[in-house]
Amino acid sequence: MLQAYQHLFLGHAPRWYKLAIVVFLVLNPVVLLLGGAHGATVAGWLILLEFIFTLAMALKCYPLQPGGLLALQAVLLGLTQPESVYQHTLTAFPIILLLIFMIAGIFFLKEMLVFCFTKLLLKVRSNLALALLFCLVPAVLAAFLDALTVLAVVIAVATGFYEVYHKVASGKTHQDAHDSSADEHVGELHRSDLDAFRAVLRGLLMHAGAGTVLGGVMTPVGQPQNVLVAEQADWTFIEFFLQMAPVALPVFVVGILTCFTIERMKWFGYGVRLPDAVRQVLEAYDRDQQARRTPRDVAIIVVQAITAVILVFALAFHLAEVGLIGLLVIVLATAFTGVTEEQRLGKAFEAALPFTALIVVFFVIVAQIHDQHLFEPVVGWALYQPGEARAAIFYLASGLLSAVSDNVFVATIYITEVKAALLEGAIGAAEFGRLAVAINTGTNIPSIATPNGQAALLFLLTSAVAPLIRLSYGRMVWMALPYTITLTLSGLWAVLYLL
Repeated sequence: MLQAYQHLFLGHAPRWYKLAIVVFLVLNPVVLLLGGAHGATVAGWLILLEFIFTLAMALKCYPLQPGGLLALQAVLLGLTQPESVYQHTLTAFPIILLLIFMIAGIFFLKEMLVFCFTKLLLKVRSNLALALLFCLVPAVLAAFLDALTVLAVVIAVATGFYEVYHKVASGKTHQDAHDSSADEHVGELHRSDLDAFRAVLRGLLMHAGAGTVLGGVMTPVGQPQNVLVAEQADWTFIEFFLQMAPVALPVFVVGILTCFTIERMKWFGYGVRLPDAVRQVLEAYDRDQQARRTPRDVAIIVVQAITAVILVFALAFHLAEVGLIGLLVIVLATAFTGVTEEQRLGKAFEAALPFTALIVVFFVIVAQIHDQHLFEPVVGWALYQPGEARAAIFYLASGLLSAVSDNVFVATIYITEVKAALLEGAIGAAEFGRLAVAINTGTNIPSIATPNGQAALLFLLTSAVAPLIRLSYGRMVWMALPYTITLTLSGLWAVLYLL
C-alpha cells in the first residue's frame, strides 16, 4: 500500500520532485515553530519561493497540485485566512472571468486564426520579418485589447501549426486522429526538422510575449493593473496614454530593436530558420484545406472573422468587462456555426479551467504576502526616499516585487500607499502623477523577467503548447533575459530623465 501511495502522489512526476515537495511540507511548520518572532515571516518567504519552484518545474508536474498543497498548508498554518484569500480572489474576479470565457472564446475562432496566420507564415519568408511581425502585431493589439487575450490568440495559432506538422511527421494524413504530445511515431528524417520547428515557435511566442508587454503598458486596458492605476489617478484613456508615453514609447522602440538584434544575431535561442521541409508541409496543408474547403467551412471562417471584429471593437471601447465580452464571443461563434453540443462546448474550457484554478491558488500566496506584510519593508523604504530618486526607486522596486509575485498585487499595494500619501498632503499632485507612472511601468516592464511576473506569460508557461515545444520556466527566463535587460534599463532611463 505504501508503494501504491508513493506512486499515486503527484502521478508521473520524478521521484526527486515528489521528495522535494514532501521536504517543503515538512520544513515549513518546523520553521514557523522554531523561528520565534520572525517564524511567520520566514515561513511566508519560504512558501513563496517554494511556490515559484513549482512554477519553474511546470514541465515536470503541473503546478496546480504541488502549489495547491503549499497554499493549503499556508492556510492551515495561519499564515493567511480563507476570508483574505476570498477577498483577493474577489478583487481579481475580472481576471478570472477573462480566463474562463475569453480563452474559451478564442478556441471557437481557431479555424479563422489558423487560416490567417498560415497565409502570413507562408507569405513572409524572412525569419527576421516574421519575428518583427510577431512582436509588433501583439504590441499594437495589446494596447487596445489586453495582453492575455492577445497571447491566447498566438498560442492557439502556434498550437495549430505544431499539430499540422507533427501529424505529418508521424506519418499520418491531415484527417487522421493524432496525439501531438507523443513523438514515438515521428520518423528519424523528421526529428531534426521537428526540433528546429519547436525552436522557431518558441522564438515567435516569446517575441509575441514581449510585444504584449510593449503595448500593454500604454493604455488602461492593456493590463489589469493599468485599470487600477487609471482609476486612482482619475485619468481617461487619452490622459493615461499621454502620461505613460515618456516611458512607454522609448521602451517600445528599444523593444523592437531588441527583437531585431537577437533574431539577427541568433542569440538566446532566437533566429532559428524555419526548415524547408516544415514549410512544404504547411504549404501542402494549406493547399489540401483549400481543396477540401466547402461552402460550410467558408461560412464558419466568415462568422469567426465577423466575431473577431466585434471582439476587437468591444474590447477597444471597453463596452463590458473582458470576460463578459469573451462570453459574447462564445455565444456568437457557436450559435452561427452549428456548435450546440455540450461535449464540443466543454472542450473549449479544457485549456482555461486548470489555469484558472492555478491563479486562484496563486491568490492564496498573494493573500499570505499581504497578511504577513512580506513586501511592507520594501514599500515603506521606497515611499520615504528623497523626491528626486523616488520615482526611479518605485519603478525598480515594483518591478522586482512583480517578478517574484504578481504585478496586479504589487501595483495595488503601491498605488494605494501613494494615493494615501497624496490625500494626507505628504506629496503633491505632480509627484503623485510621476509615481503613478513609475508604478505602472515598473509592474509592466521589468516583470517580463519571469513567467509568474505577468498572467499572460504564466498562461503561456502552463498552456498545452509549452511542453510540446519544450518551453520550460528556465528557458522562458533565458529567452526573456535580453528583453528584461534592455527594457528595464531603457525604462529606468526614461523615468529618471523624461518624467
